[in-house]
Amino acid sequence: MRRLIRPRKGTVGAGVILLLQVMLICVSTASAQQSLIRGTVVDASNGESLQGVNVALYQNEALQVGGVSGDDGVYAISSVQAGSYEIRATFIGFITYSESLVVGPSDRLIINIKLELNEEELGEVVVEDDRGAGTARVLAGQTTITPADVELIPGPDISGDLVNYLTVLPGVVSLGDRGGQLFIRGGEPWQNLVLLDGMWVYQPFHILGFFSSFPSEILKTVDVYAGGYTSQYGGRISSVIDIKSRNGDKKSYAASGSLTPFVSGFALEGPIATDLVSFLVSYRTSVMDKGASKLIKDDLPFEFGDFFAKAHAFLSSNSQLSISVLETHDKGSVFEGSDVQDKEYVQWKNKSASARYLVFPRAFPIMAEFIISATRLKSSVGAGNDFSSKSDLASANTNINITHFNSYGDVKWGLFARTLELESNLAGQFQSVTNRKEYLTEVGMYIEPELRDFFGWSLRGGLRIHSFPSKNSGFLEPRFRAVKERETDQFSVALGSFHQEVVGLTDRRDASGVFTAWTSSPDDEKVPEALHAIVGYRKTFGGNFDVSLEGYAKKLNNLFIPEWTAYPRFTTRIQPAEGRVFGGDLRVEYRKGPFTGLVTYGISSVEYRAKQESISLWYGEDELQFRPAHDRRHQVNAVAAFDFQSFELNIRWQFGSGLPFSRALGFDGFMLVEGGLDVFQNPGSRRVIYERPYNGVLPTYHRLDVTLEKSVRFSHGVTLSGLIGVINAYDRTNLFYLDVFTLRRVNQLPIIPTFGLKLDFE
Repeated sequence: MRRLIRPRKGTVGAGVILLLQVMLICVSTASAQQSLIRGTVVDASNGESLQGVNVALYQNEALQVGGVSGDDGVYAISSVQAGSYEIRATFIGFITYSESLVVGPSDRLIINIKLELNEEELGEVVVEDDRGAGTARVLAGQTTITPADVELIPGPDISGDLVNYLTVLPGVVSLGDRGGQLFIRGGEPWQNLVLLDGMWVYQPFHILGFFSSFPSEILKTVDVYAGGYTSQYGGRISSVIDIKSRNGDKKSYAASGSLTPFVSGFALEGPIATDLVSFLVSYRTSVMDKGASKLIKDDLPFEFGDFFAKAHAFLSSNSQLSISVLETHDKGSVFEGSDVQDKEYVQWKNKSASARYLVFPRAFPIMAEFIISATRLKSSVGAGNDFSSKSDLASANTNINITHFNSYGDVKWGLFARTLELESNLAGQFQSVTNRKEYLTEVGMYIEPELRDFFGWSLRGGLRIHSFPSKNSGFLEPRFRAVKERETDQFSVALGSFHQEVVGLTDRRDASGVFTAWTSSPDDEKVPEALHAIVGYRKTFGGNFDVSLEGYAKKLNNLFIPEWTAYPRFTTRIQPAEGRVFGGDLRVEYRKGPFTGLVTYGISSVEYRAKQESISLWYGEDELQFRPAHDRRHQVNAVAAFDFQSFELNIRWQFGSGLPFSRALGFDGFMLVEGGLDVFQNPGSRRVIYERPYNGVLPTYHRLDVTLEKSVRFSHGVTLSGLIGVINAYDRTNLFYLDVFTLRRVNQLPIIPTFGLKLDFE
């Protein structure tokens, strides 16, 4: 699990050869196996793929073999003996699909299934959909989120937003109402991998913390790996948020439009070619200058928006293609000066696009996925309109993922390649002027076999070979996940090694840093590394009550964090550090009838050890142990949701213990004594006299949000929804930003009433 430096090229080469041999064995074994049935399950009413459908073969009413549809509605039934069968597909709320078929020796059949809604059970379908995936149903750090889950969390928008649900998860620390940053189980925002339809999104959350780039209208499912993720993912050392969007209705057109004091937007979807090609478009823009700021009679200096578009097509009975585009923009003030010219603004613009091709080759028992994506992120920060510090990141990504279907478990393997261009220009008052431009490459492959039933355990091992040719280094990353499910409880374990070449730097002088400058690790032989270990247990009581517990640990090696100096400046000069994370999560969830109750609690401890050379001069020690700024020890979330016919009441209370920050004892001046120095004319350089880093603790954070929504359905498929609510109901004064040099503070949002209207056309 250790890194491989230059002398170990032979080790990496041996790993590549071994991986290729295993892949060839998979191909030959799969080709020699018995018959295979594959296909896609979709909703006949709109052409949307269905996940979790049971598809099975029967002979004389006796179950022979079966499977469950996964992502994209894909199912596979392998090792089928030749003979006559009845294939059935069952899903709650849909009429059972049934068809007779004859399977010959070594057949490779493709059977696509359309399920019809069961009108008699339509009410039950709605209830089941409202249940969502379930927060307590965590699997070794993996949580699956559906739009129904997102809608449970109150927020200022009448439409749900992914970020509000993410902050309910234990171990996820946010900066609050402002900032747009998430820290997951001790990791930093730049250590999170966020994917949307396969494209990398480097700044996924808006500067106002209630909103991400992913409104619930576009979501299909979201897989959040808080650690221990599978070999398919790499290039990040903390977490993965893998977002899959809906495909759009292939039968009929639908639209919606909404307006609130915070944002307004619309969504539109429909067929381009009925049953074959569809589109989905979503657009939102902030309106706080005309809405929310008027309600509190104060300036809310935030502007943001997002645009998403997707086209999806069934090209044939065994292939499909989707193209997705995302564009976001943000601008806001992170420090409130005495006038407009003193205010410091941060802004970023993100553009991403991806093309994803999925195919079942008729001659081989596999599924192949091809993804090509590109991303461009431009960020800047400065006072007034002088955005003197800038960071620019561009990347192109190619992924090939192959799945071999076997009776004992699927085998996945794949190839990947990335190119990156990083450029930073840091200047301005009290800044060390730095211009830096870099070109990086990453290539590699992975394999991940699965064993479905090993003494009651489902085992998934993995090996990822991640190479950085631009750094002339490479790494072997073993991964392992194990799950044992019984009737009412579940055990899970995850282990893994992860590396990341690209480093994101934020300003650690203050209690909050939003602007991120991207650079590469400075050491060709040392790349940031994390070792993860997760152990979990879940128990279900009576089918409605779930309790889950997880413990986790992370060992962080070869970290590179911004260099500490006595000068108030932000620089890309960095210092080495190590770290460790320990923590535990508790999730309790109860769902029955119209009520859903959820409580989560997270406890964690994060410690860094910095090794900058000048530390011994400041503190008389070779290294310095400290709590980083995101080390929130305790965090609680409580959610209650009531769905009474056309009324929905949602309540959320959240609590977080105080975050650490660095205190300044005072200031002095520094002059370099040289010949001809005029102390009356030369002001010298300002310096800060620090206490030990992060030995101060900010106040606790807590807040109550409540919303009430009512929907009225009219004829011709028109639905009008209205929302009233209040954010920060008891007007808690929560701190957002503290400048340690001036002790000026910026608070989170005060109590704000919210309301909204939404029209849906179907």
